[in-house]
Amino acid sequence: MAASTPFDSLLTRLIQDSRDVDLAWQVGVLAAGALIAWILMRMARPYLTATTAHWSAGRASFSRVGFPLVMLLAVWLGRALETAWLASTHLLDLAIPLLLSLVGVRLVVYALRYAVRSQESLKLWERTAAWLIWLAFALHITGLLPRIHAAMEALSFQTGGHRFSLWLLFQATAVVVVALVVALALARFIETRLMGFTEMNLSLRLALSKAARTVLLIVAVLVTLPAVGIDLTVLSVFGGALGVGIGFGLQKVASNYISGFIILLDRSVRIGDLVTVDNKYGQVSQINTRYTLLKALDGTESIVPNETLITQTVINHSLSKPDVRIALPVQVSYESDLEQAENLILEAARSHSRVALDNPANVPKVFLKEFADNGIVLELAVWIRDPSEGQNNLRSDLNWEIWRRFKAAGIGMPYPQRVVHLAQGPRTGDKP
Repeated sequence: MAASTPFDSLLTRLIQDSRDVDLAWQVGVLAAGALIAWILMRMARPYLTATTAHWSAGRASFSRVGFPLVMLLAVWLGRALETAWLASTHLLDLAIPLLLSLVGVRLVVYALRYAVRSQESLKLWERTAAWLIWLAFALHITGLLPRIHAAMEALSFQTGGHRFSLWLLFQATAVVVVALVVALALARFIETRLMGFTEMNLSLRLALSKAARTVLLIVAVLVTLPAVGIDLTVLSVFGGALGVGIGFGLQKVASNYISGFIILLDRSVRIGDLVTVDNKYGQVSQINTRYTLLKALDGTESIVPNETLITQTVINHSLSKPDVRIALPVQVSYESDLEQAENLILEAARSHSRVALDNPANVPKVFLKEFADNGIVLELAVWIRDPSEGQNNLRSDLNWEIWRRFKAAGIGMPYPQRVVHLAQGPRTGDKP
């Protein structure tokens, strides 16, 4: 049975020393620490607010935790000096964990926002971390933390040659969570650095950033668990079961994950490409580890599993070059002057700013497509280099311009016509 932990509280010590002269000296140390922190942060403000510095993440984090961190160091140094002539420093003993908790809360909240980005679930994680840190501080100053620690150590069980306690499991969970947050923050930092290398291909940069994130997360777990005393060989059975689960139930998830890396490395589909896959047409806006996001021209977004982009035929409209051919049918009547109609259609096409005119092989052309029932069908073929701007608006502009030019030149557009022959009935007196 574990020995009972004596109940000792920083608050009770502080109350006992409330009338002591030493308390005034400790208040002076706190005031001096706050003044030093304020002066140093005031001096560092031009650097922290600079927009041209490369270490933006470090500047932002220090601007959040700078004041309590500098004050914590100043108070800690002041307590070390005052212990030489003061009998007790209970106020400083209370202020140090308070400042440490404030630094921890601000640092954890910033790390979560930097690593996880803005999400709705992020607020819950921030509140949970803040409450846990302040709860640990409250238990520490009230003297209950050693008792809780002893009780959690007493709740233990033995498996083989390893002893697991509630405190060990709690410690392992906390260390793993912190390590994962640090790994995600480092992955975000690496991703930011890689995205700054504009001379490198975008797909390669995304592949490297996602690979770095995966490696950092695995290393964080493999390093932190042995650090808290958990042997990884104990998890071999769990690892085998996880492998079987991936082989059967999670094979689609693993396939999509691997397919995402293949897509990024072979660069067959890149961010910004216009593709048609599974009867869905749109622009690739994101390539994530499990799915690729297609944004259609009408604003709708389609979530396509990465495996679909590997196993099915994908029409990439802008793989080698962004040029896209657009065919526009125009029907004129049989009485119209076809050469004049051709010239007017070409003039309408050349007047539009989005139509490519610099390449002789892709200049606007008019083809006589067919002799239809109601008129002659001509086809205007134009090339554009900005398919992401949409095609329907271009078709509408060209149709409007062709209609205006045809109307001014007196060229008519046919409408459906039907010739009805009425059969004559038998006349009166005729024999049937």
